[in-house]
Amino acid sequence: MKVVLLESIEGLGTVGQEVKVKEGYARNYLIPKGLALKATDSNIKAFKDQIQSRIKSDAKSKEHAQMIAEQLESVTLQFVVKTGQEGKLFGSITSSNIYDALVEKGFEIDKKKILLPEAIKHIGVHEVTIRLYPEVSAAVKVDVTAGAEG
Repeated sequence: MKVVLLESIEGLGTVGQEVKVKEGYARNYLIPKGLALKATDSNIKAFKDQIQSRIKSDAKSKEHAQMIAEQLESVTLQFVVKTGQEGKLFGSITSSNIYDALVEKGFEIDKKKILLPEAIKHIGVHEVTIRLYPEVSAAVKVDVTAGAEG
């Protein structure tokens, strides 16, 4: 089934793009959530203005995301934790800890956008990617240092 996207969906397409998807995906997810329209001539004509306004707001959102990304690139998050032998942490630094530290520094970022493949379990400087927008990501430095020997 062909649909016209009303919002950018990662891995599928951008606003206003006509894409082919499975009928069940369109009928049960995309259309009810307002993410897409069935690609008929009447729908395309009726929602052309709506699609154009979404494209403009998407461009503004992307610019905003790029500004935030530039700010995040200069941020280093400090964590002082208890460690055992060989610099191994008691516990770990998770995306939740990183989210809390970013909020303390004044950044409002969705916790799901923090891409941490696995929790940080060793001291040192680690780079964590934050995806702010489909094509905009920022790398934040996470500096984990030993606070007290266990």
